Amino acid sequence: MSEPRLPYRDRRQAGRVLAEQLAHHRGRPSLLVLALPRGGVAVGFEVAHALQAPLDVFIVRKLGFPGHEEYAMGAIASGGVRVMNPMPGATVSPQELAAVVAREQDELVRRERLYRGDQPAVSLRGRYVIVVDDGLATGSTMRAAVLAIRQQRPAHLTVAVPVGAPDTCRQLGVEADEVVCPAMPEPFRAVGLWYQNFPQATDDEVHELLEEARREHATAAHG
Repeated sequence: MSEPRLPYRDRRQAGRVLAEQLAHHRGRPSLLVLALPRGGVAVGFEVAHALQAPLDVFIVRKLGFPGHEEYAMGAIASGGVRVMNPMPGATVSPQELAAVVAREQDELVRRERLYRGDQPAVSLRGRYVIVVDDGLATGSTMRAAVLAIRQQRPAHLTVAVPVGAPDTCRQLGVEADEVVCPAMPEPFRAVGLWYQNFPQATDDEVHELLEEARREHATAAHG
């Protein structure tokens, strides 16, 4: 399959391109698409739609380096998983790290409540799981997600993104059963460079897409 033309128009179009490369999973009875909010949900919505699979969210929070929050020193995920990125020459005191972790843990809990409401988290045991985001730069967020999902014993775990840094995609190939990344441009720099429209996704958009996906899947299941 040829590499897609970059930049993507937006996350929804990128999701449709990604779904084409995941078509071999369509029809699996135990398939589940997990999207990393917020940016991964629009991509995951299109993937779940194309594969006729249920969509849920998996919450991961980046741990920003104090004073330089755009740099990820690690990430935390549901289930108490923490992944740290060694940063050469950078030191963080235990107190600073604890403060960042506490703040992001609060946000993780808030988002789980907001996005899922009364719906319990879906069991991943024995399922074919595709975890989706809008792109991979350092990979710390996705790595935390993969470690946390692995703890729940899925039968198969696929990492799927429309665009990613080549080294990061290769590294994740060691931790996931499969990595699907249609575009790996070099130099990579940042995910947003590879989209024409890359607005900050909102909580309302995430909630609406999840509700729409649930309605669509319920209708298909009863149809």
